[in-house]
Amino acid sequence: MKILLSNDDGVMAEGIKALTVALSKEHDVYVVAPDRERSAAGHSLTLHTPIRVEELDSKFGAKRIWITSGTPGDCVKIGINAILNDDEKPDLIISGINHGPNLGSDILYSGTVSCAMEGAMMGYPSIAVSLASMSSEPELFKNVAEFTTKFVHKIKDFSFPSKTILNINVPGLMPEDLAGVAITRLGGKMFTDEYDKRIDPRGKVYYWMAGELIKHCENDDSDINALRWNKVSITPITFEMTQESSIPELEKAVECDNIMDWY
Repeated sequence: MKILLSNDDGVMAEGIKALTVALSKEHDVYVVAPDRERSAAGHSLTLHTPIRVEELDSKFGAKRIWITSGTPGDCVKIGINAILNDDEKPDLIISGINHGPNLGSDILYSGTVSCAMEGAMMGYPSIAVSLASMSSEPELFKNVAEFTTKFVHKIKDFSFPSKTILNINVPGLMPEDLAGVAITRLGGKMFTDEYDKRIDPRGKVYYWMAGELIKHCENDDSDINALRWNKVSITPITFEMTQESSIPELEKAVECDNIMDWY
């Protein structure tokens, strides 16, 4: 299988290195990643400045590696449409391994998830993978990479629904301490929206985001709860955001037929 890897932590991040090493033992791996950390970039694209691309010497088992000056979304988009040759186009796109969780509504800010979403928007099966821990122990990234490799094998016959990615969060634990795997729904917020108001040495006011972890319980089948129970969370996510059930009532309220009623 041909696999395209990208991330938002940068090409030299521990997560993408571990994933490249693990997957390249069984698959043809190509890497197109940012040249620096682009965490919380969301689903942004570069429109008004050039995107610089440089091919690096291949390492970690990858067939080829490129870095770009763009966002995570740029990396996948330009990788598919401009960098990879036709015989290098992927069967699967994987974004990660992110250093830290991507859970609940926080995925809206995630460069890791948006990177995979860009792949899905172009019709490619795509996965986002995160180490749900702020520990940077290489062994933890290796464990997540090994889990991902086995997961890719398990879903070889899975038909990805259109406009959908799989968002995986693995607790920062050794395999023997994991309680299992859960297929989950997105939870709510993980952190409170709080800011510290401070004064700099020149007397100017600035703010520092200082949200704290929310401790109340989520729904039983949420991704956030799965992590609390030391389970790997796998959540199918779609970028199809139309709220279909609201359309008939909204049409009735708006009275779309006669535009002159609006003026």
